[in-house]
Amino acid sequence: MSAVEVNFDGLVGPTHHYGGLGRGNLASQRHARLVSSPRTAALQGIAKMRLLVERGIPQGVLLPHERPHLPTLRRFGFTGSDTDVLARAFRRDPGLVSAVSSASAMWTANAATVSPSSDTLDGRVHLTPANLSSHLHRSIESRTTHSVLARYFADTERFVVHEAIPGSGESGDEGAANHTRLSSGTHDGAGVHLFVHGGAGGSTYRARQSALASAAIARQHGLDPVRTVFAQQSPAAIDAGVFHNDVIAVGDRDLLICHEEAYADQPATIGAMRSILGASLHVVTVPRRLLSLSQAVNSYLFNSQLVALPDGARLLLAPSEVTEQPQAKEATEWLLDRGVDEVVTLDLRQSMSNGGGPACLRLRVVLTPDELAAVPEGVIADSDRLDRLEQWVHRHYRDELALTDLADPSLLDEGRRALDELTSLLELGPIYEFQGP
Repeated sequence: MSAVEVNFDGLVGPTHHYGGLGRGNLASQRHARLVSSPRTAALQGIAKMRLLVERGIPQGVLLPHERPHLPTLRRFGFTGSDTDVLARAFRRDPGLVSAVSSASAMWTANAATVSPSSDTLDGRVHLTPANLSSHLHRSIESRTTHSVLARYFADTERFVVHEAIPGSGESGDEGAANHTRLSSGTHDGAGVHLFVHGGAGGSTYRARQSALASAAIARQHGLDPVRTVFAQQSPAAIDAGVFHNDVIAVGDRDLLICHEEAYADQPATIGAMRSILGASLHVVTVPRRLLSLSQAVNSYLFNSQLVALPDGARLLLAPSEVTEQPQAKEATEWLLDRGVDEVVTLDLRQSMSNGGGPACLRLRVVLTPDELAAVPEGVIADSDRLDRLEQWVHRHYRDELALTDLADPSLLDEGRRALDELTSLLELGPIYEFQGP
């Protein structure tokens, strides 16, 4: 069967800006109101895809969402033409316009939770878009995410794309950023699913992932309860800025790397996975004496991508920030003797300044060769397609974007032209609301 893990990276959208919208996301809050560079951000993301393609790792591309999202502004009571709606909304509530202009869909680790066909009761790949109910700017993503995933994974004999879990304070779901699949060494065969959720603890920031949503997704996907583990985030980690589990832990096949303070009951969490996978599971715990919680959050070491190269070696694709902080650099070198074969760093500063590192930018989807062949060819990246995407960015993206620029009606027109061309470039046809049926 030889299943492979495909990384579907989100293209950064034309309205990438620093709105400081992510509560509990310290980087987002720290860089609020600074001037961004959408063009640089998109090119940095494409460079990451290119690096992985060149290393032989299957790579897909997920679409940006239409932003600013005028239908949402209309639901908030603003009327008139698109230009009128945007101008009136910005005069009354610039923060609302920032929210509906957010390019946060680029962080596709939050797009959905995915279970491969080898693990599900009906033998199909299951995908559930996240409701992202903890923040307004992200809660408007699930409808478009569902449309995109339904187009990509349209073969109902092989795929099931569910509706998002109903969103509320008790049922928040933030996708694969809080879900890790581990296995006995390959992507074939049954895996173990680790779902990580928040709890009542945490005095500063509210947890984003709920136990209710995690359990519902496991049921939706038909996962074996015996091979499913639910764990609570450490409240101390949440308060330190660990808003998702992928800011404090990363896994690939039979290796899990986590901070000493990742989970509320670390021994029980690791013990539950060992009881299923046995000696094949390799857990590397980074001690707080080597890297504190605050240092882990500032460097985003755990938000690196851990991927399997074609020869089975493990590559850690880390943000360049880990080389600039002595403790993070030391911890990275420490990992080279403990399951990681190679570390490559990459400049993703535009994304990092908004609180998203390498792992945030990708959705991991394990597919068999037949399943991969059923995905539209145009969304699977190769060197030529990445060249064309770079040219597309240069044609359509602004070099700089300040918060006041969000009121510019021409930005809306620029974005729509860009997305209309993109759906043709990726051979998808119309998919956005503004494109019509």
